[in-house]
Amino acid sequence: MDPFKIHLNKFITVTDDEYNSIISFFQVIEVKKKHTLMLEGEICRNMYFVNKGCLRKFFINEKGVEQTTEFAIENWWITDTFAYERQIQTDFSIQAVEHSSILVIDMERQEELLQKHPVMERYFRMIYQRAYAAAERRIRYLYEMSREELYMHFSTLYPWFIQRIPQYLIASFLNLTPEYLSEIRAKLRS
Repeated sequence: MDPFKIHLNKFITVTDDEYNSIISFFQVIEVKKKHTLMLEGEICRNMYFVNKGCLRKFFINEKGVEQTTEFAIENWWITDTFAYERQIQTDFSIQAVEHSSILVIDMERQEELLQKHPVMERYFRMIYQRAYAAAERRIRYLYEMSREELYMHFSTLYPWFIQRIPQYLIASFLNLTPEYLSEIRAKLRS
Protein backbone atom coordinates (compact mmCIF):
# COMPACT_ATOMS: atom_id res chain seq x y z
CA MET A 1 0.00 0.00 0.00
CA ASP A 2 1.06 3.58 -0.63
CA PRO A 3 3.08 4.98 2.33
CA PHE A 4 1.10 8.24 2.33
CA LYS A 5 -2.21 6.39 2.49
CA ILE A 6 -0.99 4.31 5.42
CA HIS A 7 0.14 7.51 7.11
CA LEU A 8 -3.18 9.31 6.50
CA ASN A 9 -5.12 6.37 7.92
CA LYS A 10 -3.33 6.81 11.25
CA PHE A 11 -5.12 10.16 11.62
CA ILE A 12 -8.23 10.08 9.43
CA THR A 13 -10.22 7.52 7.48
CA VAL A 14 -10.35 7.83 3.70
CA THR A 15 -11.75 5.46 1.11
CA ASP A 16 -9.69 4.34 -1.88
CA ASP A 17 -11.61 6.77 -4.10
CA GLU A 18 -11.05 9.65 -1.67
CA TYR A 19 -7.37 8.78 -1.43
CA ASN A 20 -7.00 8.74 -5.23
CA SER A 21 -8.52 12.20 -5.33
CA ILE A 22 -6.36 13.46 -2.41
CA ILE A 23 -3.10 12.20 -3.91
CA SER A 24 -3.92 13.91 -7.22
CA PHE A 25 -3.29 17.27 -5.52
CA PHE A 26 0.35 16.35 -4.93
CA GLN A 27 3.33 16.14 -7.23
CA VAL A 28 5.60 13.13 -6.64
CA ILE A 29 9.29 13.83 -7.17
CA GLU A 30 12.53 11.91 -6.74
CA VAL A 31 15.56 13.87 -5.59
CA LYS A 32 19.18 12.83 -5.31
CA LYS A 33 21.30 13.15 -2.21
CA LYS A 34 22.37 16.80 -1.60
CA HIS A 35 19.71 18.14 -4.01
CA THR A 36 18.41 21.48 -2.73
CA LEU A 37 14.62 21.84 -2.78
CA MET A 38 14.49 25.34 -1.34
CA LEU A 39 17.14 28.04 -0.86
CA GLU A 40 17.27 30.69 1.84
CA GLY A 41 15.87 33.93 0.39
CA GLU A 42 13.41 32.24 -2.00
CA ILE A 43 9.65 32.51 -1.57
CA CYS A 44 8.57 29.40 0.35
CA ARG A 45 5.99 27.94 -1.99
CA ASN A 46 5.90 24.24 -1.03
CA MET A 47 5.42 21.71 1.74
CA TYR A 48 7.20 18.36 1.44
CA PHE A 49 6.12 14.94 2.68
CA VAL A 50 8.82 12.26 2.72
CA ASN A 51 7.67 8.93 1.28
CA LYS A 52 11.20 7.54 1.32
CA GLY A 53 14.50 9.10 2.27
CA CYS A 54 15.53 12.02 4.43
CA LEU A 55 15.47 15.81 4.11
CA ARG A 56 16.91 18.50 6.35
CA LYS A 57 16.15 22.16 6.99
CA PHE A 58 19.05 24.48 7.79
CA PHE A 59 20.34 28.04 7.75
CA ILE A 60 23.79 29.58 7.51
CA ASN A 61 24.70 31.22 10.83
CA GLU A 62 26.68 34.44 11.36
CA LYS A 63 29.95 32.45 11.30
CA GLY A 64 29.09 31.00 7.89
CA VAL A 65 28.36 27.54 9.34
CA GLU A 66 25.32 25.47 8.37
CA GLN A 67 22.97 25.01 11.34
CA THR A 68 20.51 22.12 10.87
CA THR A 69 17.20 22.80 12.61
CA GLU A 70 15.08 19.88 11.46
CA PHE A 71 15.16 16.50 9.77
CA ALA A 72 12.30 14.76 7.99
CA ILE A 73 12.34 11.02 7.35
CA GLU A 74 9.58 8.73 6.09
CA ASN A 75 6.08 9.99 6.97
CA TRP A 76 7.29 13.41 8.16
CA TRP A 77 6.52 16.83 6.69
CA ILE A 78 9.01 19.65 6.27
CA THR A 79 8.83 23.29 5.21
CA ASP A 80 9.44 26.74 6.65
CA THR A 81 5.96 26.94 8.14
CA PHE A 82 6.13 30.67 8.90
CA ALA A 83 7.19 31.57 5.35
CA TYR A 84 4.89 29.00 3.71
CA GLU A 85 1.78 30.23 5.50
CA ARG A 86 2.59 33.83 4.50
CA GLN A 87 4.08 33.01 1.08
CA ILE A 88 7.19 35.08 1.87
CA GLN A 89 10.95 34.62 1.62
CA THR A 90 12.33 31.79 3.71
CA ASP A 91 15.20 32.05 6.16
CA PHE A 92 16.04 28.37 5.57
CA SER A 93 17.19 25.94 2.93
CA ILE A 94 15.86 22.39 2.50
CA GLN A 95 18.14 19.70 1.13
CA ALA A 96 18.02 15.92 0.59
CA VAL A 97 20.27 14.01 2.99
CA GLU A 98 19.57 10.78 1.06
CA HIS A 99 18.05 9.94 -2.29
CA SER A 100 14.40 10.69 -1.53
CA SER A 101 10.92 10.23 -2.91
CA ILE A 102 8.68 13.08 -1.78
CA LEU A 103 5.22 14.49 -2.21
CA VAL A 104 5.06 18.22 -2.91
CA ILE A 105 2.09 20.53 -2.50
CA ASP A 106 1.89 24.30 -2.86
CA MET A 107 -0.48 26.67 -1.07
CA GLU A 108 -2.95 26.96 -3.95
CA ARG A 109 -3.23 23.18 -4.38
CA GLN A 110 -3.46 22.71 -0.61
CA GLU A 111 -6.37 25.15 -0.41
CA GLU A 112 -8.11 23.30 -3.26
CA LEU A 113 -7.47 20.00 -1.46
CA LEU A 114 -8.98 21.33 1.77
CA GLN A 115 -12.04 22.62 -0.09
CA LYS A 116 -12.65 19.30 -1.80
CA HIS A 117 -11.71 17.10 1.19
CA PRO A 118 -12.55 18.88 4.47
CA VAL A 119 -11.31 15.83 6.42
CA MET A 120 -7.80 16.94 5.45
CA GLU A 121 -8.28 20.01 7.69
CA ARG A 122 -8.43 17.61 10.64
CA TYR A 123 -5.37 15.76 9.36
CA PHE A 124 -3.26 18.92 8.99
CA ARG A 125 -4.43 20.22 12.38
CA MET A 126 -3.24 17.00 14.02
CA ILE A 127 0.08 17.13 12.16
CA TYR A 128 0.67 20.76 13.18
CA GLN A 129 -0.21 19.99 16.80
CA ARG A 130 2.34 17.17 16.89
CA ALA A 131 5.00 19.30 15.24
CA TYR A 132 4.37 22.16 17.65
CA ALA A 133 4.57 19.83 20.65
CA ALA A 134 7.85 18.37 19.36
CA ALA A 135 9.28 21.88 18.89
CA GLU A 136 8.30 22.80 22.45
CA ARG A 137 10.07 19.71 23.79
CA ARG A 138 13.20 20.39 21.75
CA ILE A 139 13.41 23.96 23.05
CA ARG A 140 13.13 22.71 26.63
CA TYR A 141 15.82 20.06 26.07
CA LEU A 142 18.16 22.67 24.60
CA TYR A 143 17.81 24.77 27.75
CA GLU A 144 17.83 21.96 30.32
CA MET A 145 20.25 19.35 29.11
CA SER A 146 24.01 19.31 28.90
CA ARG A 147 25.42 18.57 25.45
CA GLU A 148 26.15 14.97 26.49
CA GLU A 149 22.62 14.53 27.84
CA LEU A 150 21.20 16.04 24.66
CA TYR A 151 23.12 13.56 22.50
CA MET A 152 22.13 10.62 24.74
CA HIS A 153 18.50 11.69 24.67
CA PHE A 154 18.56 12.12 20.89
CA SER A 155 20.31 8.78 20.27
CA THR A 156 17.88 6.96 22.59
CA LEU A 157 14.78 8.59 21.13
CA TYR A 158 15.89 8.37 17.48
CA PRO A 159 18.44 5.53 17.16
CA TRP A 160 17.75 5.20 13.43
CA PHE A 161 19.05 8.75 12.89
CA ILE A 162 22.42 7.76 14.32
CA GLN A 163 22.62 4.97 11.73
CA ARG A 164 21.36 6.94 8.73
CA ILE A 165 22.52 10.52 9.09
CA PRO A 166 26.14 11.64 8.79
CA GLN A 167 27.70 12.58 12.14
CA TYR A 168 28.46 16.15 11.04
CA LEU A 169 24.73 16.74 10.39
CA ILE A 170 23.76 15.28 13.76
CA ALA A 171 26.35 17.59 15.35
CA SER A 172 24.85 20.54 13.45
CA PHE A 173 21.34 19.61 14.66
CA LEU A 174 22.51 19.36 18.28
CA ASN A 175 24.50 22.61 17.98
CA LEU A 176 27.81 20.81 18.51
CA THR A 177 31.00 20.75 16.51
CA PRO A 178 31.66 17.40 14.81
CA GLU A 179 34.84 17.13 16.88
CA TYR A 180 32.97 17.59 20.16
CA LEU A 181 30.37 15.02 19.10
CA SER A 182 33.21 12.57 18.37
CA GLU A 183 34.55 13.19 21.88
CA ILE A 184 31.12 12.55 23.43
CA ARG A 185 30.70 9.34 21.44
CA ALA A 186 34.18 8.11 22.37
CA LYS A 187 33.54 8.90 26.06
CA LEU A 188 30.24 6.98 25.97
CA ARG A 189 31.89 3.96 24.33
CA SER A 190 34.58 3.71 27.03
